[in-house]
Amino acid sequence: MDTEAQHTERDPSSDTDSSGPEEGSRSARVPDDSGREEPAGPVAAEEPPASAATEEPLEPTAVEEPPESAAVEDEDRSPGPSWRRTALVGGACVAFLLLLSHFVIQPFLIPSGSMEPTLQVGDRILVNKLAYRFGNAPARGDVVVFDGTGSFVEEQPRGNPVTGLLHDGAAALGLAEPDETDFVKRVVGTGGDRVVCCDKDGRLTVNGVPVEERYVMLGDRPSSVPFDIVVPPDRLWVMGDHRSQSSDSRDHLGSAGGGMVPVDKVVGRADWIAWPFDRWSTVPGTGAFAAVPAPPAGGHGAGAHG
Repeated sequence: MDTEAQHTERDPSSDTDSSGPEEGSRSARVPDDSGREEPAGPVAAEEPPASAATEEPLEPTAVEEPPESAAVEDEDRSPGPSWRRTALVGGACVAFLLLLSHFVIQPFLIPSGSMEPTLQVGDRILVNKLAYRFGNAPARGDVVVFDGTGSFVEEQPRGNPVTGLLHDGAAALGLAEPDETDFVKRVVGTGGDRVVCCDKDGRLTVNGVPVEERYVMLGDRPSSVPFDIVVPPDRLWVMGDHRSQSSDSRDHLGSAGGGMVPVDKVVGRADWIAWPFDRWSTVPGTGAFAAVPAPPAGGHGAGAHG
């Protein structure tokens, strides 16, 4: 067996500059089990650490501005509603309120003290326009709003249609006083009733039964004007609660219609007081007419007039 060391070939240039730093690739020899050295492959040159790299000064990065089209899109998506949308929503709300007031509930402003203490000057009441729409009729004791044209006032010539339309719209929303033909009173007698004032005790009677009118203004008499009437069919006898300050059926006995209000002229029943807030409540009902009987089928005897 050949035990002599094998000659190993080397690059002559390595002998020349063996003491200097090695450049490029280098080979390492690793002895194997037999004692012979085998090349282990090239060894990569060591790179300088990152800290050795030349650091360049940082320059501020310019912020790119969005294109004009993106800015316009952002404005279109702005959270605030546009004026067109606001106008559309406002118009829809007004239209809804007008429809509601025309068919269901209409606010009215109380301009006088004729219904005190039940209703005060400046009260805004909500009138239920469905109360008598499905077969029900006004009953004694109801507080109603009605059109007094033909019963309380004469037919008035029409004025400026534009002004009238604006006023009607404001009145429908409760922002203006109602027309001069609109009145609010309490129903005291219905069709066929005989209403008399006053009996020997100073009380109003309906169909011969005295009525305790606790809703009348304190200190007022039931009426300072005596009367004895029979209400025609489909008509109403109405009076204000503040009798000394109310112009009602008593004041129109000699006029066309005799002060009797046609049932079909009733706008609705006053059910709620909506304003001011400290008076928010339902319009108080009354049991004053609970004991009053229905009118006789054959009508009332002599002495009464309608």
